[in-house]
Amino acid sequence: MHMIEAVINTDKLDAVKSSLAQMNVLGLTVIDAKGYGRQLGHKETYRGATVESSFNTKVLIKVCVKAEDSDNAVSAIATAARTGNVGDGKIFIYPVAKVVRIRTGETDTDAL
Repeated sequence: MHMIEAVINTDKLDAVKSSLAQMNVLGLTVIDAKGYGRQLGHKETYRGATVESSFNTKVLIKVCVKAEDSDNAVSAIATAARTGNVGDGKIFIYPVAKVVRIRTGETDTDAL
């Protein structure tokens, strides 16, 4: 199993969710996040004044999938989240040793 974490723009969340649902990945966790990468924040104009923010608002998606579904899930996320602009986000993949569904006690891929 693999845990996939994707930091994406907030306006791409619904597209990513739909893309994953099409592959029968129905459970995911979404966390509001702030951060910056190469763009080093952004500038906004508020009531005529320019305000500089060192952080951009993003969402962090966490989804656990079977190892054989990992590449397809990553591709689905990347395709749905891509705009071609700086700040589209990043995807991180790492192995998961064990999963337990609390309600039923199912483990590993049965718990997904």
